[in-house]
Amino acid sequence: MNTESLAGWLESMGVPPQVVSLGAEAEDAWCLLRTDSGGQQVWDVFWREQGNRYDWARFTSEQVACFYLFGRLTWTQALRGAVGQLDTGSTPPKGFRMPEASDS
Repeated sequence: MNTESLAGWLESMGVPPQVVSLGAEAEDAWCLLRTDSGGQQVWDVFWREQGNRYDWARFTSEQVACFYLFGRLTWTQALRGAVGQLDTGSTPPKGFRMPEASDS
């Protein structure tokens, strides 16, 4: 999973798109930003409200940051009872790419 495919995965889990901002800070939203920290690329995940960042987590891996945000928001959906059995005949969410043998 990466930032490009994350939106599709969250949509497939019923997470409202207005509560997620990928690549930019937005009020009343979970944000995932790629930033530079001391010459190293990092990914920050946080809830932004009233100009402040809450539940801020920083990752050195884009994939780990995406899975963290996906897990956190999917868990919320499960608690709300909004996640049910998946349709196994459906196609993967948009932006999903199956790994090729050369990727491993």
